[in-house]
Amino acid sequence: MNSDKNLHIAVIGSGGAAMAAALKAAERGARITLIERGIIGGTCVNTGCVPSKIMSRAAHIAHLRTESPFDGGVSAQIPKVDRANLLQQQQTRVEELRDAKYEGILRDQTAITVLNGEARFVDANNLVVQLNEGGEQNVHFDRAFIGTGARPAEPSIPGLAETPYLTSTSALALITVPERLIVIGAGFVALELAQAFARLDSKVTVLARSHLLSGEEPAVGEAIEAAFRREGIEVLKQTQASRVDYTDNEFVIETNAGTLRTDQLLVATGRIPNTENLNLAGIGVETSRGAIQVDGQLQTTVPGVYAAGDCTDQPQFVYVAAAGGSRAAVNMTGGEATLDLSAMPGVMFTDPQVATVGLTEAEALKQGYNVDTRLLDLENVPRALVNFNTHGFIKMVAERDSGRLLGVQAVAGEAGELIQTAVIALRSRMTVQDIGDELFPYLTMVEGLKLCAQTFTKDVKQLSCCAG
Repeated sequence: MNSDKNLHIAVIGSGGAAMAAALKAAERGARITLIERGIIGGTCVNTGCVPSKIMSRAAHIAHLRTESPFDGGVSAQIPKVDRANLLQQQQTRVEELRDAKYEGILRDQTAITVLNGEARFVDANNLVVQLNEGGEQNVHFDRAFIGTGARPAEPSIPGLAETPYLTSTSALALITVPERLIVIGAGFVALELAQAFARLDSKVTVLARSHLLSGEEPAVGEAIEAAFRREGIEVLKQTQASRVDYTDNEFVIETNAGTLRTDQLLVATGRIPNTENLNLAGIGVETSRGAIQVDGQLQTTVPGVYAAGDCTDQPQFVYVAAAGGSRAAVNMTGGEATLDLSAMPGVMFTDPQVATVGLTEAEALKQGYNVDTRLLDLENVPRALVNFNTHGFIKMVAERDSGRLLGVQAVAGEAGELIQTAVIALRSRMTVQDIGDELFPYLTMVEGLKLCAQTFTKDVKQLSCCAG
């Protein structure tokens, strides 16, 4: 613990990274000034994870009422979607969570003072805050933490900036469901929203610069593309927009696949860090394309100034941000902590879900491993069979000689739930033999991990139902 009870830490931002840093630093005896220019809570609770998962869950329910594998025995009907009511339900839950997990906690923390305004570094120990209510306030600090997050990027497509296109933020706040929607982008955010709008009755077209999820194992993108096509979502691969215009309440998009027209255009091509107004270069904090460079202790290139989350060069997941903020706080208050991302899960909440951890086959080969892999189709997983939904797979990457697990990629209805078991197996340096020998509850999707592990030495088609 830090012995200096007068240590003063300036925390810029109030999202996952900043809140974790502020709370951990307060717990360790520091005094904190937290500076937020906008709404308390950052992206995740306000305009990211929380509202998008509510929307995709509502869309999933609408989809099941329209069509399910059991329509022969359970009647289906096309539901009436009241987007205004759904939006109200979504925003009410967002406000409840923001108050419970952010605003309420800050109210109860006597060690944390909140300033509403925009911070700018003067030097390595001083900030000036342009207060929202007017005027300025100087903040002298012993340590500073930057957790300013990121915002949707605007690609440099001629004409785009002059149109009322949607970002993920504004798309989640739409009060009506567009009849036609084109989505530019093929990553997690683009695809989650594309499917949600399609299931709420938009005619959706996805424009992918190369193919879906190009940064993932190739089979993953292929499986999601197949799922989208089954639902009538058009996927245009190797397609780029060269110009966007907006006339007569319609977007006109020129592409190498021809001219496309739509009612709404959603651009989800990545996010850029919110760092340009902090005067980072002026005090010597190095950035790369706006992203703050941090070391293993979450410290920037300026001693005493730390950062974590989406404004840094770390993976853009809120749980990575929170873990980084917490560890930075330990380091700012005299402790020692590092952030180990070697077993970091990633989840995309489409249906089926995509979940990954560790190395893909290509990454393992690039790192010099001698690898052995298995891909198990879900038709070999009893849970998928009784669900009458066998679209998807589980793939395991292992070190050939030792059998040690190196990575897992899964496309399944509950992939996000099963991946944490793979995370713990990876963290524990388990072999595929170890995983195959473990007890897994029968008729769960996570049992697919055991079955996939067993395929390294057995033909699972020849096993009885719950064969050990």
